[in-house]
Amino acid sequence: MTGPVLTHLGKNKLELGPARTAEPDGPWRAARDAHGVLWLALDCAAAGANTVSREVLEGLDRQLDAIERNLPRGVVIRSAKADGFAAGADISMFRELNDPAAVKTLLSQGHAVLDRLEALACQTICVVHGYALGGGFEIALACDRIIAVEGASFGFPEVNLGLHPGLGGTFRLPGRIDPVEAMTHMLTGKTVYLKKARALGIVDEVVEERHVEAAVHAAIEGPLQRNEPGLTDRVKSLSVARSYAARKMREAAADRAPKEHYPAPYALIDLWETHGDDRKVMQQGEIETFSQLVTSETSQNLVRVFFLQQALKDEARGRDGIAHVHVVGAGTMGAEIAAWCALKGKTVTLFDPDTRALGRAIRRAGTLCSEQHLTGIETRDALDRLMPDPGNLGVPKANLVIEAGPEDLEQKVEIYASLEPRMNSTAILATNTSSLPLTELSKRLSRPSRFAGLHFFNPVSKMQLVEVVTHDGTFGTVSGQLKAFCGAISRLPAHVRDYPGFLVNRTLTPYLLEAVELMDEGVDKEIIDRAAERFGMPVGPVELADQVGLDICIHVAESLRSGLDKPMPDIPGWLREKVNNGETGKKAGRGFYDWENDKPRKGAAVSDDDLGDLTDRLILPMLDACVECLRLDVVRDSEQLDGAMIFATGFAPFRGGPIHYAKSRGPDEIAARLNELADAHGLRFRPDPGWRDMS
Repeated sequence: MTGPVLTHLGKNKLELGPARTAEPDGPWRAARDAHGVLWLALDCAAAGANTVSREVLEGLDRQLDAIERNLPRGVVIRSAKADGFAAGADISMFRELNDPAAVKTLLSQGHAVLDRLEALACQTICVVHGYALGGGFEIALACDRIIAVEGASFGFPEVNLGLHPGLGGTFRLPGRIDPVEAMTHMLTGKTVYLKKARALGIVDEVVEERHVEAAVHAAIEGPLQRNEPGLTDRVKSLSVARSYAARKMREAAADRAPKEHYPAPYALIDLWETHGDDRKVMQQGEIETFSQLVTSETSQNLVRVFFLQQALKDEARGRDGIAHVHVVGAGTMGAEIAAWCALKGKTVTLFDPDTRALGRAIRRAGTLCSEQHLTGIETRDALDRLMPDPGNLGVPKANLVIEAGPEDLEQKVEIYASLEPRMNSTAILATNTSSLPLTELSKRLSRPSRFAGLHFFNPVSKMQLVEVVTHDGTFGTVSGQLKAFCGAISRLPAHVRDYPGFLVNRTLTPYLLEAVELMDEGVDKEIIDRAAERFGMPVGPVELADQVGLDICIHVAESLRSGLDKPMPDIPGWLREKVNNGETGKKAGRGFYDWENDKPRKGAAVSDDDLGDLTDRLILPMLDACVECLRLDVVRDSEQLDGAMIFATGFAPFRGGPIHYAKSRGPDEIAARLNELADAHGLRFRPDPGWRDMS
């Protein structure tokens, strides 16, 4: 092949082939091959990944000027980054957007560029490897054809920022595939992996990297046919069909994201229902609604959450030096920790004296590989890296030993006594305890400086946050290594110091206990959950307690009560009896709720008129505990606290985090409200002294 194909240069770079000279224009480089095809490579040099910024669109516009003056046989657009095509918009731009009129102007200019690309008088092909998200996906959709390299994926994650697609995705994707499928993917923000992308018609052809050039020339010469919407797809675009589908979409959206908190899905549904058969009007509507949404408080708070996530990722930068992980305990947590580490490339040995538990852990690992869309080869490699170890033989070879045994101090001490003498002197011993004090555990160790906490949340495969917990004697290099380890396994580390409940359980427990107190007062559990959900929590505290496990909730609450000055509600006898009878929540099929198919059985919908002031009784104790943790330096700062609470508990993302919400509502107002609740319900509501520092 003689074309300027992109060839690998090292781990993170692709380059136009050495036989061709690339003409740079900002982030774009262009070269023509011997067949008269122009290859455009996107390479945002200053970024780790390509993002679609004003500079990218202006550079593409200049490239289109040159293309129109000297029309090639075809144009190929792809990325020079080895990781993927483009990760979406440059989110940092959104922080500066506060004028809808200025946003409309900016978007209109971007639309004009992609309209020019779409209207070129020669064939245009986008070659996608890795991810094509948001604005990157919209550039691909403006091309005549999309050729995907094995492993490619596509998506519109804008809904996670309180937005919908803004560069033509709202009409180009429904124009290319089944419009209901297109709307579903825009409304959920889920990634479409390659097999489904091909089935839906997003992708015209799938090839291996070495066959890209041949596929491009085949497409330009004509044999490769573009997928077009079929009769069924066109019927779904009719007004009556759109109205029916839109009603179903609103019902589904209401279950996940109430309109008052997340307006973007509803704006997109309204736009499609009303103008889905008129591309020109749809385009103007997209620009208009995006301009309003991006400047809204909801979107600005969700953009803030994006940068909180980036800051946690920054904590995880660096080399972890951990190749071999040994996990002790193949229960629910240990099995998932081991499987996740193996899936992310670590060699893992998993010990448990119960060989049946080890068997279940391996089966769970296989399921997890499927859920994470691993290929057959990737699944085989991941399972090869995960080794059941009933003899505990992996201990001496491990760089990191993670103990995930029962929440019992003496049992953990016994486990450590058997592990530590066999461990490499440079290895780290980490506990997954959710509440036991590390300071106490470390007293029984010969190398306490290499002991810390790695507190994962359940389920490990879905919960992004990990608390990296250190005690006063932990070496600083150990905490740095563990944070880097979290990054290596695609998790977000929050560095917290040893404190009762650490950060997340310290702040979440008052919320759960207040729900129990309300039930003890006779308030219906569905009403309690609805009060929290109305505030914006993903699930209410009663349902959450069932998910965590009522036995675990009681254990954590008792640990906190013995270690804190602030009083906490007593555990009622009826709850202890429930746990003693085996009604421990979701894992038992019965707790506060009865569970079927992983769902709690609930009664009729609760009216918001029935909620009274329950929301403050639930949420404000959580905020107060957050302020306490800030005052006592349990966590570094308010931004890390906000990020940790959002990614560990799901704290209403559209509010920007608990401390951000407290500052927005007003610290003095919240402190006054806490005093009112203390007068009415007891000293557990007494405001922490830290509120005065926030005023």
